[in-house]
Amino acid sequence: MAEARALLRNLRISPRKVIPVADVIRNKDVNTAMEILKVVRKRASYPLLKLLRSAVANWQQKNPEVPVEEANLYIKTIIVNQGPALKRWRPVSRGRAHPYKRRTSHVLIVVDSKNEKVSNQKQDTTK
Repeated sequence: MAEARALLRNLRISPRKVIPVADVIRNKDVNTAMEILKVVRKRASYPLLKLLRSAVANWQQKNPEVPVEEANLYIKTIIVNQGPALKRWRPVSRGRAHPYKRRTSHVLIVVDSKNEKVSNQKQDTTK
């Protein structure tokens, strides 16, 4: 059983706002993380929920013989990076303009099976 990844690029929410939501679900099992994201009142929670569902679907595609319930999936890694910033201008007094940036985020989620984690630890101790 291999880990599965899902990548969300150019999310139109600042990484500063996405990172706290990602920190809440880091290292949690998938079912718990989905329940948390459904009740978190932040704008970034819905895109992260969709991305988590995509990662689970990717894991199912890679491992069709193992049902998700038996797999005990957990979030192995969640990384939020800064994407490209859109440069915009805001009008101010005396006909001038002030620049500002509309920041974007790149989010990577890696899910893995807890069963594989346990079997890897057993292999390491036998060496």
